[in-house]
Amino acid sequence: MERFFENLMYSLRWLLAPIYLGLSLAVLLLAIKFFQELVHAFPLILSTPEVDLILMVLTLIDIALVGGLLVMVMLSGYENFVSTLNINGNTEKLAWLGKIDSGGLKNKVAASIVAISSIHLLKVFMNAENLADDKIKWYVIMHLTFVGSAFAMGYLDKLTRDKSDTSGD
Repeated sequence: MERFFENLMYSLRWLLAPIYLGLSLAVLLLAIKFFQELVHAFPLILSTPEVDLILMVLTLIDIALVGGLLVMVMLSGYENFVSTLNINGNTEKLAWLGKIDSGGLKNKVAASIVAISSIHLLKVFMNAENLADDKIKWYVIMHLTFVGSAFAMGYLDKLTRDKSDTSGD
């Protein structure tokens, strides 16, 4: 009976596969939005003020970072929790694939969120004249919360790794 439940639970990991496939569809949606933003910018490029152009470029960078984050979560999550990716030998394999464990993935996600938040905060600062000081303050507080959380997760991960390295000696 115990073996049956263990095998059942282990098999249920495959329920995550459609979720990771759904993330790939989210990457497609981001790609569509990226090119939509780009197409809207071209006809107005000569009349667009520099600040607005920079804000648009920061939006494109934001979309690219979120897309990269989705790919990282999708592929690493699948490899860590569902099954090893058997990439065709003729296909280029990403250097980090198969090397990120769940702890490393959490740290990379946290770092990506901080980067995305940093770009968003830069956009807020560049558009500061249109925002109330109170709203800007909350953006800064949220960003610092992300930075603090990422730092704490990285530090705790380092402590855990250091402890497991010394306990194995």
